[in-house]
Amino acid sequence: MKILIIEDEYTLLKAIEEFLVVEKYVVEKAVDYHSAIEKIMLYEYDCILLDISLPGGSGLQILREMKKENKTGNVIIISAKNSLDDKILGLDLGADDYLTKPFYLPELHARIKAVLRRKQQDGKQTVTSGNSSVDFAQRQMYVDGCPLKLNRKEFDMLAFFITNKNRLITKEAIAEHVWGDNFDMADNFDFVYSQVKNLRKKLKDGNSDITIENMYGIGYKLTI
Repeated sequence: MKILIIEDEYTLLKAIEEFLVVEKYVVEKAVDYHSAIEKIMLYEYDCILLDISLPGGSGLQILREMKKENKTGNVIIISAKNSLDDKILGLDLGADDYLTKPFYLPELHARIKAVLRRKQQDGKQTVTSGNSSVDFAQRQMYVDGCPLKLNRKEFDMLAFFITNKNRLITKEAIAEHVWGDNFDMADNFDFVYSQVKNLRKKLKDGNSDITIENMYGIGYKLTI
């Protein structure tokens, strides 16, 4: 799962990033209005942590731009402002939650998981297809009731495929979503091919009913 942190306070930004990386999220960062807008318009995120007061502009204006462009990112506002008006306006503009600074990182994580549950399959924590089920909360897949061992990247790819089931997903989209900013340093997409190949083999060897079709030269599609 990929999260964008939009925050200009370095100490808080670093603390949130380190915490979420330990919790196995892919994390990207923006420290001002313009870099935040650029990332949001170019990429897709499972969740966005948004400060209201930013250099160069307001987090509320970012919400307005997202609404205008029909961009959904499961936004949690994190702000030092404890204003009822700001909360109401932020939620009206499309934010999913509002957390006032200072806060405990485990509470932030609980809010993130709640937002992600609402996104994934209409709030369901577990998706079942034939003999296979995927538990998003526990990050575990089961085939005929038995756990199928997937590494972190394989599960992230599987979750990405499931939330986009029956849709063609390009190799570029997979790389950007699962590896974040780091994929820009790659010379080719061999690492995507390798990880998808491993995932497909594990699904097949485990006799899972979930299949990932190879759309040659373009990308992949998961069919359920």
